Amino acid sequence: MISGPDLGAGYLHQLSIDRDEDRTTFTYHAQEGGQDAGGPPKGSLEPYGYSHPASACQFGGSKCWHRRFLLPFAETAKVRMAYNRSRFVLEAMLGQTYDEGPANVKPALGELVRRLSPPLAQEGIDWYIGGSTAAWLLGATLAPRDIDLGTNRVGVDRIAALLPEYLIEPLGPTDWPRVGSVHGARAFVGTFREGARVEWAVPIDPASSVRWGEWTGGPGGARTLRADFDGASLRVTRPEYALVRAWEVGARERAESILAVVRRIGPDRELLRELAGRSELLPGARETLFRALDV
Repeated sequence: MISGPDLGAGYLHQLSIDRDEDRTTFTYHAQEGGQDAGGPPKGSLEPYGYSHPASACQFGGSKCWHRRFLLPFAETAKVRMAYNRSRFVLEAMLGQTYDEGPANVKPALGELVRRLSPPLAQEGIDWYIGGSTAAWLLGATLAPRDIDLGTNRVGVDRIAALLPEYLIEPLGPTDWPRVGSVHGARAFVGTFREGARVEWAVPIDPASSVRWGEWTGGPGGARTLRADFDGASLRVTRPEYALVRAWEVGARERAESILAVVRRIGPDRELLRELAGRSELLPGARETLFRALDV
């Protein structure tokens, strides 16, 4: 263990390191910490990529939450910095997830534009905004839960370098549940009490790029539009991406707000059918969605 035990947001936290020749595994641990940690916690850590270990953890047993990162030992200081920020902002993230409190997207997005736009433009690195924040920027009446960024491998590294003090997960290879192996990072942009979670990554396995259509740059990658934000013109993914995901999980109120945007700008019928075909929507649900847009 190289840090902890630390208390916060209802959890007991530790950071451990496991060295095996040239391989170094860093692990965030979190267990329910009781009243001493300000508990009980507001909810599980699963939405942030944590999972329970296959066998009992020496620190927290079978119910210990884990996030693992395989990185060079020389990255230890950066991992510790990200670990500390992750536990400091966890209370705010849990509140946004489980208390239905909105993420502070507008100031966080303003900070991202200020930090990222000039250097990435100067260096010719393509980036854009996706997910629910893209739909919100296009006029959907919903409250984004986080900010998803799309870019290429070079962009993933550069964005992390431009946001060092905001990182809650170190840059590098890791696993994202329901996504798979990625090279990416996560940040919480704002203060310890208020802000928004930001995520960006590229798939490690090129074969998985197809289902990563919204986040894969270059030919055959994301289809984007332009949206205005505080005087800046930002690239954002088309709303069909967020629409299909909302329809898939049954978030009909969010879906209706995105439907209104798609109707206003006109649907990309080819993209919509492609996304629906790759989704887990049953045939009947797909047809209902297509009828809603006369596709």
